Amino acid sequence: MQKASSSLLFRSFCLFIACRIFLINVVVAQNTTIPVPINVRVGLVLDFDKQLGKIGLSCINMALSDFYATHGFYRTRLVLNPRDSKIDTVGATAAALDLIKNVGVQAIIGPQTSMEANFVINLGNKSQVPIITFSATSPSLTSLRSPYFFRATQNDSSQVKAISAILQAFGWREAVLIYIDDEFGEGIIPYLTDALQEINTRVPYRSVIPSSASDDQISQELYKLMTMATRVFIVHMPPSLGTRLFAIAKKIGMMSEGYAWVVTDGMTNLWSLTDPSTIDSMQGVVGVKNYVPRTNELENFRVGWKRKFQQDNPTIINAELNIFGLGAYDATFALAMAIENVSMGDFSFKRTNVSSSGTDLETFGVSEIGPQLIQALSSTKFRGLTGEINFVNGQLQSSVFQIVNVNGNGERRIGFWTPKSGLVRELDFADTSTNSNYKPNLGPIIWPGDTTSSPRGWEIPTNGKKLRIGVPVKLGFNEFIKITWDPNSHTATSVTGFCIDVFEAVVAAMPYALTYDLIPFATPDGKSTGTYNDLIFQVYNGTFDAVVGDTTIIANRSRYVDFTLPYTESGVSMIVPTRDNKGKNAWVFLKPLTWELWVTSACFFVFTGFVVWILEHRINEDFRGPPSHQAGTSFWFSFSIMVFAHRERVVSNLARFVVIIWCFVVLILTQSYTASLTSLLTVEKLQPTVTDIKELSKKAEKVGFKQGSFVEGILKGLGFAESQLIRYQSPEELHDLFVKGSANGGIAAALDEIPYLKLFLAKYCGKYTTIEPTFNTDGFGFVFPRGSPLVADVSRAILNVTQGEKMKRIEEAWFKKESCPDPNPLVSSNDSLGVESFGGLFLIAGIASISALIIFAAMFLYEQRHVLLRFNSETPMWRRIQIMSRIFDQRDLSSHTFRKSELGDKRGNDSVHSIGVAGDSPNTNYPPSPSSYSNQTEPDFVFFVDQGRAAENGDLTLSGVASPEKITSPGRHSIELSEKNETREQLL
Repeated sequence: MQKASSSLLFRSFCLFIACRIFLINVVVAQNTTIPVPINVRVGLVLDFDKQLGKIGLSCINMALSDFYATHGFYRTRLVLNPRDSKIDTVGATAAALDLIKNVGVQAIIGPQTSMEANFVINLGNKSQVPIITFSATSPSLTSLRSPYFFRATQNDSSQVKAISAILQAFGWREAVLIYIDDEFGEGIIPYLTDALQEINTRVPYRSVIPSSASDDQISQELYKLMTMATRVFIVHMPPSLGTRLFAIAKKIGMMSEGYAWVVTDGMTNLWSLTDPSTIDSMQGVVGVKNYVPRTNELENFRVGWKRKFQQDNPTIINAELNIFGLGAYDATFALAMAIENVSMGDFSFKRTNVSSSGTDLETFGVSEIGPQLIQALSSTKFRGLTGEINFVNGQLQSSVFQIVNVNGNGERRIGFWTPKSGLVRELDFADTSTNSNYKPNLGPIIWPGDTTSSPRGWEIPTNGKKLRIGVPVKLGFNEFIKITWDPNSHTATSVTGFCIDVFEAVVAAMPYALTYDLIPFATPDGKSTGTYNDLIFQVYNGTFDAVVGDTTIIANRSRYVDFTLPYTESGVSMIVPTRDNKGKNAWVFLKPLTWELWVTSACFFVFTGFVVWILEHRINEDFRGPPSHQAGTSFWFSFSIMVFAHRERVVSNLARFVVIIWCFVVLILTQSYTASLTSLLTVEKLQPTVTDIKELSKKAEKVGFKQGSFVEGILKGLGFAESQLIRYQSPEELHDLFVKGSANGGIAAALDEIPYLKLFLAKYCGKYTTIEPTFNTDGFGFVFPRGSPLVADVSRAILNVTQGEKMKRIEEAWFKKESCPDPNPLVSSNDSLGVESFGGLFLIAGIASISALIIFAAMFLYEQRHVLLRFNSETPMWRRIQIMSRIFDQRDLSSHTFRKSELGDKRGNDSVHSIGVAGDSPNTNYPPSPSSYSNQTEPDFVFFVDQGRAAENGDLTLSGVASPEKITSPGRHSIELSEKNETREQLL
């Protein structure tokens, strides 16, 4: 019973609590108001009859559905007000005007084309209504500078760098632009031309195709392109016209091997909208296409979109989503986010006060939130299906492009282009290096004609016009250019010469045929029309396609035309007459040697004689006697060796060694002197009459130059006045001017190009010579327009010709008709032999003599060591030298030369004298030396030294004894000491 009552009580309590909670929720619900979303009207202007318009509408609807499904708490809702532009610019403008004036939209998505957007943007700017396009890509829309224009796709100008990178990678120097004649086609051309100019690629022709062009008109234009040399074409037009263009190009043979076609993203982004059968006519085309990274979100959206689009458009089969559909999706997302950020604003229009008679353009109002909305759009950042969405000045930033190649049934990706890395095979966002070598960093490409060999980019058309090649008209130096005229009709019958033969050889060496006509640059009467600069300017303005002749490559000309590699020597030099400079003066015998060599030789003669005297003085009577006799003998001996007339004997081995070396040196010197003197007296020397061009200017001498040559500018730059300049036209006229001389209306020198000077010197052997300075030029070259593709091939052919035997035969045919031993005579200001020519000989002779002196001195000091050891430490150095000199002055009686004579003539009347050995010299022709006397009976020589005097003067220390003492000599003879004063005085 108790349990039943407790259970009932608990159930009553729970019921009470539940009722209480229910009543509270009802009260709260009655007092809470759910906010109603704000509907914001947005206009949509598209071509709904076109598949692109239907794709755009479908993507926009899906964007709104997806956006508010994930942002249900947002206080605003975009309400679309679609209008069909009916593929017409006026219809798009009328639709936009209706949306702004009558509906009061706060923004317009669209219109679809660039031409339609051009007008609509102005309406949006006037009404402060943002215009957001996802398919109008023309760069010209940016030039409107409207802050109310936003482009949710890439600007066409962002792809021009990728296109120029492709052309640069394959080395194409020319390209023809083919584009549609409307706002879309013309907008990219200035940007594309600038990009090509940056890589030195020329645009020789622009082909403009009207949007309404018939097949016959397109064929006529393509046939015109076939007659041109350029084979690289850049196509910028929508697929509707582009597919027709390629179909006709294939029909007339322009999709064959040798052609290169590059298309912009105007076609590649919309290939999915074209008929698959048209792909066959575009085989080998290379294109630039927007790159959209694959993500899970993108794939999920693609699947859902295709299902919904098929439901909404059952008649369209196999529709493919493209970049513009994705752009429409992202543009709608961006607009919805921006509208939410200004949701507190007043979504209304401020009407303007105008009269009742005002036009529609004057009566629509101005959006109140327009300025806030464009700020919100500019600050909107998010990652959409196409990538990062961030508007900078209303434009998306440049992104990555993919490079595709049409092959088989569709396109095949062969690489990418990024603003930082250029062309790359695969994307690597961590790699920021730039492809600076400009080599194709792409996958394999199948070019038109089903070939993998990249097109050269140009050809000489067989059905095209011949090259018009201008030829200079010359009155002289006809070896270079010679024109033969018909005297009746005054027309050129033939053009020959060295330059023409070289050009014909070059054309024959090229890998293809080159047709041309040689046209003289002349007046109707056969005279030259102008200077070489005038002729070259005719290539610049298009009158001539090239110039063949003796045209020099110089810097100022290369600013207007392109030159090939030179085919002749380069440089401008001065030519002057020569004079005979034979040595005819009385001192010509001194000229073979320079004064430095004369002085050096004389010094070595004296030095060698001195060395021989040192080595022979103690042992050879021929080198003894009075000082004057010894000096004369030494000089006589040294100089007589020059003619090998010396009669003195040389008995010392060291002296013989020195003399042998010296005889060799003298032999070389005399032979060289003889040869040089013979050359001076017998060989003709031609010296220039002028050696310095500045000297001519200072002396107001007259100087010649070839008429019409650029050398005139060089001479005026060197300070020559007009009155000093004389013009000539032929080698004969130049020779006559030299003969007259500067004082008689002629010239003292001439300045001309080296090829002309070589021809002139060959005709007048030995009469003229060239001197410094030489002004650098690049020689003769052929002239072509700037950027001409012929320049590279002609230059390669020039290398083949100039490095072969063909060039030698051409030169021999025109320039070596006369035999001339040396067109440039010997010109030398100093033919004398110098010390540098004999430095090695003098070095050997000097080392030999000094070595002999060192050996002799060591031997002598060693023999007299007993004397050196007995010198007192206080004895002055000069005293020691004096004593050793007196010992040196004595005969070395131990020598075999004296020993033989003394043994045969020994006498008994030996007499001892102070400091010396008494007796007469074996050579009776000369008196004895005043400082020494020979002791012919004893091979010993004796010193008489007073012990006390020696000790007093500190010269010698003799054991401290007072009595006479003997000091053993090296020859085991004694030196007796005497106390006699006279003898002591002689010693000291």
